[in-house]
Amino acid sequence: MVVQSLRPDALVHRLLTVRAIVVNVVLDFCIGACAVPCAQWLDRPGVGMASWGWHTMLSGGIALLAAGLPFRIAQQHWRFSGAADFWRLAWAAALAALFHATAMALVGHGTGAPAFPVIHALVLLVMLVGSRLTYQRWRLWRQQRRARAGQVGQCRVVLVADGRSADLFMHAASSAMAVAGMVVNGAHRRGRRIHGVPVLGTVDELDAVLARLCQGGHVPSPMLIVDPRCTGAALAAVLRTAQAHGVQVRRMPDIAAITAPEWSELYPVEIEELLNRPPVTPDFGRLAGMLRGRRVLVTGAGGSIGTELVRQIARYAPSSLILLDNGEYALWRIDVDLSEHAPRVERHIVIADVRDPRRIEQVFAQYRPELVFHAAALKHVPMVEDNPCEGLLTNIEGSRVVADAARRHGARAMVQISTDKAVNPSSIMGASKRVAEMYCQALDIMARRDATDMRCITVRFGNVLGSAGSVVSLFRHQIERGGPLTITDPDMERYFMTVAEAVALVLQASACGLDSRPGEGEIDDMLRMGGIFVLDMGQPVRIVDLAHQMIVLAGLRPGQDIDIRFTGARRGEKLSEDLFHQREVPRPTGYRGLRMATPRTVDLALATSIMDAIVRACRAGDDCTALALLKELVPEFVHMGHHGAPMASARQTDCERNAS
Repeated sequence: MVVQSLRPDALVHRLLTVRAIVVNVVLDFCIGACAVPCAQWLDRPGVGMASWGWHTMLSGGIALLAAGLPFRIAQQHWRFSGAADFWRLAWAAALAALFHATAMALVGHGTGAPAFPVIHALVLLVMLVGSRLTYQRWRLWRQQRRARAGQVGQCRVVLVADGRSADLFMHAASSAMAVAGMVVNGAHRRGRRIHGVPVLGTVDELDAVLARLCQGGHVPSPMLIVDPRCTGAALAAVLRTAQAHGVQVRRMPDIAAITAPEWSELYPVEIEELLNRPPVTPDFGRLAGMLRGRRVLVTGAGGSIGTELVRQIARYAPSSLILLDNGEYALWRIDVDLSEHAPRVERHIVIADVRDPRRIEQVFAQYRPELVFHAAALKHVPMVEDNPCEGLLTNIEGSRVVADAARRHGARAMVQISTDKAVNPSSIMGASKRVAEMYCQALDIMARRDATDMRCITVRFGNVLGSAGSVVSLFRHQIERGGPLTITDPDMERYFMTVAEAVALVLQASACGLDSRPGEGEIDDMLRMGGIFVLDMGQPVRIVDLAHQMIVLAGLRPGQDIDIRFTGARRGEKLSEDLFHQREVPRPTGYRGLRMATPRTVDLALATSIMDAIVRACRAGDDCTALALLKELVPEFVHMGHHGAPMASARQTDCERNAS
């Protein structure tokens, strides 16, 4: 009845499993039987194995099977036996020797010298381990021979590996491809072999290694990176060398996926891997204490930063998530994403414009959020230059409307997402974000004087890779179209960070700003004066280098397959950005990846008065007056025109012409 209830495929699998276990039992019995006379010969060579009868061999085989039961050695896969299985075999061998000695003593047969059980256990261990290693080596030899004969795969690869990753790869993927050799870190491995595969040289010698292979007609297709530590500058050097020899580069996704014979299972190197940023682990306990059970509102929830904020916040089980954006499609996408990955989190979808005080008031009155993450903004520099009043209204008035509504409705904190373009701004977008920083700083200073008021935390960082409208997205689109890649200036450089890391650090900064702990007194003092958290963005990246790397990652050649064209800096663009103003001395926070800018603030009443005037001018369509007021509030604002030239005089001439 049991057999009939099983599906045919399940029955087949059951029978195969039983067959494998039976084969293991037979083999282990034979090993246990043969081990007894071998041990006796080692114990007393002059006596010989002939003096031991079949009953002693039978006892040895049964003893091993009995000893192996608690360690399940009959269920082991010989093909995948490893270090953990070695200790099980060792204990089984010792227990089997004890069982055999006891059985022989009970039936009146001595075991010879007192040391015989020890010798017997050692012989058993050698035979058990040796049989499994022999089987593994035989399978490896057979797979390599088939690969060389072209029966399994035609790919000849060169590995970029360390010892451990090469060992794992050769164990798992030897049947899927023929490995011509490997390059490793460390000159001490040069000239040696790993699983029979020669070490051709070190990573620093990759150029010479590939030259030798190409001259011998053994061009790898492709070169496979299996060393997880090969990132950043080291990875960029490998890519440059491979591109010079016309060799494609692929990365191993994980140890479970490399057994597939198709190269589609391997993925291209991603541009994010070239940043060489060590992973920053946030304080999960602190973040959970801030977010769990809270009502959290995220403005700009459909944007790149807002979407990732929503995803990461949802992991900490807030009581509800309010997703606010003025884009219907963007909200729909993040709603679908949350329904799949965080279905238990209560969420509310709100279509609203942060510049509309009445609508924002309704939202806060209805949902009463405890934490507000304000990511809504107009961030595209050229677009804001063409539409200055819209940019000022969204970035200045929108931030103020959200902050004021959050205060009135008892929010515990608001987190303002800022940008490095707010430091020594050269664009309207950057200057508008600096005004939003100033207003939030002033609110936070006031909140710290009144312990019951809302906290206002500002976090500043640079570009995020892959965000909507980022240069990486533009380059990918241009590469798909066949080029050219357009760059404003060969000396243009920017700070970059992945969106996931940026958001994780934003949450960490928020937790630090809300709840300073013992030993963080300096952070608390700076926050009392309006300090701004600044993410450590590492070293700036030249945009032209980024373009070259993306072309190489696509398997193409810069200047041959795809051209790079320089168009000149656009209005509002600087060649490089700053994370700190010259008066903002960076201070450590005790968290890797997170620093704080020494505060520079303005009076709240003065800032509010000028902001009111800016909003009135923008609503009247008077961008000239609005920009003049913006310059008054942000004196370091030097408006750049095309090709990086200051355009204050040109703007003034336009305003005078319009007035006449």
